[in-house]
Amino acid sequence: MTTLEGMILAEGRSWIGTPYYHQASIKGAGTDCLGLLRGIWRAIYGREPEAVPPYSEDWAEPCREEVLQAAASRWLVAKPLDAAASADVLLFRMRDGGIAKHLGLAAAVGPEASFIHAYSGHGVIESPLSAPWARRIVGRYAFPQGAI
Repeated sequence: MTTLEGMILAEGRSWIGTPYYHQASIKGAGTDCLGLLRGIWRAIYGREPEAVPPYSEDWAEPCREEVLQAAASRWLVAKPLDAAASADVLLFRMRDGGIAKHLGLAAAVGPEASFIHAYSGHGVIESPLSAPWARRIVGRYAFPQGAI
């Protein structure tokens, strides 16, 4: 029997190589970090939980709104930061004092930790969850069990 975690990881890895394209969410054609998670969600649950309004590349920096954190709290299951598991959604604050505006999917945990993300200039890749990345994590979430 296939586990939810396994399905999420397989879908996430199937996006690797998709080019980076702001506001897009089409496997093989283009996506950004939010679009990657939206695509995984669609593959698992069949539809997105809410419409995503247009957003700028600076996200909500000018108004200082934690837009991604609020959306993650609405639709995902919050976890303690130290409760790492593969298939967790990771929320990153890219600079001290900035808003959280990058997302990834934990692919492996432990000494060889890695995550899948769409990164400007690189597309969808699996990267080591190195210390510089790990220290930027401000949220860890699980996909909900069952249909929504």
